[in-house]
Amino acid sequence: MKLKTCKSAVKRIVKITKSGLVLHRKTSAQHRSTGKSKRVRRDADKTVAFNKVDAKNIRKMVPYL
Repeated sequence: MKLKTCKSAVKRIVKITKSGLVLHRKTSAQHRSTGKSKRVRRDADKTVAFNKVDAKNIRKMVPYL
């Protein structure tokens, strides 16, 4: 039986690295950037890894990625 993929989890992750880290984009980059400092906007453009517990749960939600 095939497992269902959680579509909301797929939209949040960027990729899974070869070492097993699950990467996602930082928040505060999408809209309303005029009130944010340049440093916040620059830092929001980066990708960071989920912590171990969240990464484990994400892998269960996205079995075929």
